[in-house]
Amino acid sequence: MVDFVNLLSGKWAIPILYRLMIIDAPVRFGELQRAVAPIAQKELTRQLRQFEQRGLVTRHIYPQVPPRVEYQITELGKTLRPTLDSLADWMHRHAPQLIGADR
Repeated sequence: MVDFVNLLSGKWAIPILYRLMIIDAPVRFGELQRAVAPIAQKELTRQLRQFEQRGLVTRHIYPQVPPRVEYQITELGKTLRPTLDSLADWMHRHAPQLIGADR
């Protein structure tokens, strides 16, 4: 449980995964970085490597110059979609209460 929370707790984790789910096709690193902007290259690389280690994302490197790398959400990664959708729905429904708690 704690590992799951740590995996998704970063500022960029959910936006990256959600973007990969929406695209649902191989996407080049630069295109993904622009889609999730303003994320730094180093942070995107770190997050993608964590997701790849956990089996949520695949990486395909094409042997050409310059190297082309594409990422894609896996079937396991896609199973997070209902969970992320429900979190987004919860945030929308309770946003006024959450914002009021900060004051």
